[in-house]
Amino acid sequence: MHIALVAGELSGDLLGAGLIAALKERYPQARFSGIGGPGMIEQGLRSLVPLERLAVMGLVEVLRHLPELFGIRRQLRQELLADPPAVFIGIDAPDFNLGLERWLRIRGIPTVHYVSPSVWAWRPWRVRGIARSVNLMLTLLPFEAAFYQRHGVPVCYVGHPLADDIPRHDDPVRVRRLLSLDVPPEARVVALLPGSRRSEIDRLGPLLLDTAVWLWSRRPELCFLMPAATPRLFTVLRSMWIERAAALPLTLVQGRSRETMAAADVVLLASGTATLEAMLLKRPMVVVYRVAPVTAWIARRLLTISYFALPNLLAGRVLVPEFIQDAATVENLGSAILNWLDDMTACAGLVEEFDALHDQLCCDASHRAAAAITQLLESEMKHPSV
Repeated sequence: MHIALVAGELSGDLLGAGLIAALKERYPQARFSGIGGPGMIEQGLRSLVPLERLAVMGLVEVLRHLPELFGIRRQLRQELLADPPAVFIGIDAPDFNLGLERWLRIRGIPTVHYVSPSVWAWRPWRVRGIARSVNLMLTLLPFEAAFYQRHGVPVCYVGHPLADDIPRHDDPVRVRRLLSLDVPPEARVVALLPGSRRSEIDRLGPLLLDTAVWLWSRRPELCFLMPAATPRLFTVLRSMWIERAAALPLTLVQGRSRETMAAADVVLLASGTATLEAMLLKRPMVVVYRVAPVTAWIARRLLTISYFALPNLLAGRVLVPEFIQDAATVENLGSAILNWLDDMTACAGLVEEFDALHDQLCCDASHRAAAAITQLLESEMKHPSV
């Protein structure tokens, strides 16, 4: 059996790796092709192009990459038409995957989309196109499944694999030893996560480092950690750090962003999947979101939600401070970090909230997703859609 999967970024690669492992238990002879990162490749995926070529964010930022993205999609169409898969699974990356899924579905290939686009947050009319593109939507969050049910789209809530993988509680001091950090056991540590894409690093790296300098000037006992997703980004972040304050007590970590957050007392990070990881790690956080001004202007007119940080969306109220665009200043971010460092009662209450959300998301997601895909395949064998 041939199963095709396409992930658009590193967070999708993590989901894809778990899904492939679960599918292999059901289909030991299956072969996997498409686009993925190191996790999916390790599980046996034949990746046709490097995942990094799809990892572009923002409405405006994507424009200059459109010719390359169209070329990759044409290549995939040719490959998948020559060797049709039993099912195609698009993992996130909706702007890339949904069009491909619709093209494949028209040609009789069942399609699954794993990770719902944020239609519940903005541009809700996209659900009509999604309904034409997919045989099955797999959602990670419970309120997403309810949205699709209301619109008549076949859907299965699977929970979030991160909730299955991340332990309920971990001692920061233990993780610091695991990372071989030269940090005193009693040190207060702030983790800085500007993102895993170069565009995010360029936009948020200087802001987060400037905030660290601001904090250090007021609390010289603080130490800072920052993960770099790739060796190239490690070099970029190191240059930004040295330009600002070479004496800043900062440790750059190659990869291992989850361990970096687990080693910290407080996390300052870009909005995205990392906020969910920080929540599951039970770490207080401050969330920041910045995109190109034109992208922000368009988004403000299309958004239908009051929050953007995942912990706040899941709770339906503000659990962690979030700052967007012009509100994302050094003073705002630094003050919010200090509030967490100084208020242990608030931190303890936040951990209780995070524990309850962890319970809600812990559903053995990879196996649940594999079971839903198996059910779809069996149904298609009995009653082909084309």
